[in-house]
Amino acid sequence: MAGGGEGPTLEFTPTWVVAVVCTVIVAISLAVERALHSGGKYLKKKNQKPLYEALLKVKEELMLLGFISLLLTVFQNRITKICVSSKIMDKWLPCKLHHDGHLDGKETAHYSATSVFGGIFGPTRRLLAAGAKAQEGYCGKKNKVPLLSVEAFHHLHIFIFVLAIVHVTFCALTIVFGGLKIRQWKQWEEANAKEISEVDEAQTKITHVQEHDFVKDHFWGIGKNYRVKGWLHSFLNQFYGSVCRSDYLTLRLGFISTHCRGNPKFDFYTYMVRTLEDDFKRVVGISWYLWIFVVIFMLMNVDGWHAYFWIAFIPFFLLLAVGTKLQHVITQLAHEVAEKHIAVEGELIVQPSDKHFWFGKPKFVLFLIHLILFQNAFEMAFFFWIWVQYGFTSCIMGKVRYIVPRLVIGVFIQVLCSYSTLPLYAIVTQMGTKFKKAIFDEGIRSGLIGWAQKAKKRKASSVDGPGSTSGSSVGVQLGKVNQKTTTKG
Repeated sequence: MAGGGEGPTLEFTPTWVVAVVCTVIVAISLAVERALHSGGKYLKKKNQKPLYEALLKVKEELMLLGFISLLLTVFQNRITKICVSSKIMDKWLPCKLHHDGHLDGKETAHYSATSVFGGIFGPTRRLLAAGAKAQEGYCGKKNKVPLLSVEAFHHLHIFIFVLAIVHVTFCALTIVFGGLKIRQWKQWEEANAKEISEVDEAQTKITHVQEHDFVKDHFWGIGKNYRVKGWLHSFLNQFYGSVCRSDYLTLRLGFISTHCRGNPKFDFYTYMVRTLEDDFKRVVGISWYLWIFVVIFMLMNVDGWHAYFWIAFIPFFLLLAVGTKLQHVITQLAHEVAEKHIAVEGELIVQPSDKHFWFGKPKFVLFLIHLILFQNAFEMAFFFWIWVQYGFTSCIMGKVRYIVPRLVIGVFIQVLCSYSTLPLYAIVTQMGTKFKKAIFDEGIRSGLIGWAQKAKKRKASSVDGPGSTSGSSVGVQLGKVNQKTTTKG
C-alpha cells in the first residue's frame, strides 16, 4: 500500500469511500447555497433590498473564506517544510515550556483529546499526527523543526471559519433584537400621525420650553457642574429607557422641520428602519482593518500576557463611550433649545447638526459599532474554538478567573448593543446636518438616478440649444443631489 507514514493515497483508496465522501461534501455545499439563494429570493420578493445586499455581503465573505481555505490547502506542504532553529520556536509561545523544551504536564490539554469533541477529533488528530511525523522527519534530518506543524495549520484553518460564522451570527442577532426594540416606536409614529390629522391648524399653540417632557428629561441647567451632570445622566440613561416617547417625537419633528418642512406627515419610522437596513450590510462584513486586528491579537497572545483577557475590555469601553455619546447628543439638542427660548410658538423643534458628533461625522459611530461587534464576536469565537479544539483546561484558555469575566463582558456587550446602543444609533444619527439616501424609497431613488444619467447623456450628445441646456442642468443637479445623499448614506 503506497503512501508510507502518511496513509494510503487515492490510488489505493476504495472508490466507494471516495464517492461517499464527495457526495456528502457536495450535498452540504449545495444545501447551503440553495438556502442562501432562497433567502435572497424571499428578500427580493418582500422588497428588502438592503437586507438582500447584506446577504450578498455574507456570500462575499464566504467566497473570501473559501479562497483563504484554498490558499491554506495549496501552501500547506510548502509552509510545513520550512525548517527553522528550535531556539526560535521557544519564544512567544501561548503555553509555557519546561527547561527541557516540553510543555508543562498540566498545560498539555491541547495536545490530547480532552476537548468536548475529543472523540470526534481524535481520528483527525491521528491522521494529522501521521503527516506531522513526515514533516518533522524532513526537518529533523537538518536538526531543525517545522515553522508551522500540520496540526497547527489545521487548527488555524478551523479558527478562521469559526470567526466568520460567529461574527455573522452575532451581527444578525444584534439587528434582530435591536429591530424588536425599534418596532415598539411604530405605535408612536402611528399615534402621532392621527394627532396631526385631528389638530386644528388655525389654533395657535404656545409651548413653555421648561415644561416640555423632552427638556425636563435632558436639561440640567447652565455651567460646568450641570455639564458634568449631563454627561453622567447620559452614561446612566443608556442602561434603561434609552429612548422614550418624548425623545422620539421631538427628534422626529426636528428632522422633518429641517429636511421635510412641507410634509409634516412624513413617515420617519419607515425612513429610519431603511437607513438601519442600509447600514447593516456594512456591519456584517469583515473589513481589512479587522483582519489586521486578528493578526495583532494572534501576535500578542503570549503566555503570561493574558491578552485574551485585556482585549475583552476594548469593545466594552468603546460600547459605553458610544452609548454615552449618543445619549449626550440628545442632551445637547435639549440644551440648545432651553438656553435660547423660554416659550415657543407651536411645537418644540430641535436643530439637527453634525457638530454634535465626533469629528463632525455621524457615520463614524457606525465604524465604532462595526469594530465593537467584530471584537466581541472575535472574543466569543476564540473562546468556543479553544474549548472545542483543546478543552476547557487548556493552557491557552487560561484560568477561570480570566474566563468568567470575558464571558460576562461578551454577553453584556451583546445585550446592551442590541437593546440600547443600536436603537440609539438608529434615531440619533438622523440628527446630522444632511439626510441619507434612504429618505427616498427604492422606486423614486431609481427614477432620480435614471433621470440624472439620461440628462448627462443628452448634454454630452446634443447640440447647444435653449431647451437642451435647461433639461441637462436639471439632470446634473439631480445627479449631484443623489451623489451627496449616497455619500452620506
